[in-house]
Amino acid sequence: MTKVTRRQFVKGMVAGGVVAAGAMAVPGPLRKAYAQKPKLSVGLWNHWVPGATDVHKQLCAEWGAANNVEVSVDLIGPQCRDIRTIASAEARAGTGHDVMAVCTFDAWSFKDQLEPLNDVAEYLEKKYGKFDDVGTYLSFSDKDGIWITIPAPTGSHSYPMVSRIDLYKAHAGVDLVELFPDDAAKRDKAKIDKFDYTNFLEAAKKLHKAGFPFGNPISETSDANDWLCPLLLSFGSEPMKRDGTITVESDATLAGLEYLKELTQYMPKEIYGWDDASNNRWIISGKGSTVQNPPSAWTVAKRTQPETAKLLWHHDTPRGPAGRFRGALFYNFCVWKWAKEKKAGKDLIAWLLEKDQQWKILAAAQGYDMPQLKPMYAHPVWQEEGPPKGTVYNYIPRGDEKLIVGGYPAHPEQGVQIYSKHIIPVMVAKATTGEMSPKEAMKWCAKELEMVTG
Repeated sequence: MTKVTRRQFVKGMVAGGVVAAGAMAVPGPLRKAYAQKPKLSVGLWNHWVPGATDVHKQLCAEWGAANNVEVSVDLIGPQCRDIRTIASAEARAGTGHDVMAVCTFDAWSFKDQLEPLNDVAEYLEKKYGKFDDVGTYLSFSDKDGIWITIPAPTGSHSYPMVSRIDLYKAHAGVDLVELFPDDAAKRDKAKIDKFDYTNFLEAAKKLHKAGFPFGNPISETSDANDWLCPLLLSFGSEPMKRDGTITVESDATLAGLEYLKELTQYMPKEIYGWDDASNNRWIISGKGSTVQNPPSAWTVAKRTQPETAKLLWHHDTPRGPAGRFRGALFYNFCVWKWAKEKKAGKDLIAWLLEKDQQWKILAAAQGYDMPQLKPMYAHPVWQEEGPPKGTVYNYIPRGDEKLIVGGYPAHPEQGVQIYSKHIIPVMVAKATTGEMSPKEAMKWCAKELEMVTG
């Protein structure tokens, strides 16, 4: 990945005729309709939840009709690689959609070709408060003071634990529904504090003995990043600081690897060859007691194994010595710097992310999409979805969990490489299979990270 300095970025902005964000008109629904009917081209993520995409298209059409804008929508995906391919091609060609929905880190690959969206971010944050930490981490370039993208709910998701209510109660003596109720006001903090990795290990032993192991991939796949990186961070292990300082060689990393070395003794042996769908199949099949996944596994179970679906509960991850962390992958909206209709694009993004529109978007996704503005957590969809009713309530963080994306807290330009090269899962695999000792695996990881910074 080409590293762009702040000076190069600012120089590119000036050459491209980009004005300062503060000089732009404030977006929002209270503007007058466009006098001449511009044509706005939008590339949206093709949502996998049936009917969700229809709602997104209807909202775009509604905004276009109200503002005298001809809005054309192309659906891309649902795989992130499909969006990445289109966005990369448009970045090279300097032509394409005005507005694009992009995945997680992707915009950092062509941030110098993106229109600053400070005015949109400021408008939304003034109304609803700050974007959450992950959305800000992925969208805001702190060294430039620029929002290169805007965090969007559509497609954004996190990785809570998804567990069998009956198996935990029968074999581990844990009532998950009582511990993680579908009402934040009924949470007992003292009890939840005891749900840590030490106690989880004991539960994993009991569930394994009963024939229902905990299962997650430890392989070169996305889901492996999404549970291993938060777990290690909960022990205090960080791969790299934002300034590029490599910090993986630490007592905290060693403690996390030693823990995983024991935990994996009570997991399926096949996890080193699992892909992103394997843990879904594991919990749906009835063989597993716990995985970490968005509500997609549960949604499939409702169709294919409804009796199993009725027994699934989404809940917090365990706490480690350094806190409680959960993996997340968020989507974003961007506007190309060379877009013909930048102003219309910004207005549409701002309007889509206002409460009335987000309410419809979140309902259409049936609890899968995750907002990055806290007031949107009040949406009733997470309490109403079932069976069992309230199973996805804790899919939205209700306690002290901190959402992170794999590679954090490294700068996103390095974080994307840590994530896409699966450096952390490979380190864990080496340490837990006996290929290397935990110390040797940690040193191997440090050398891999040196190549990321180089």
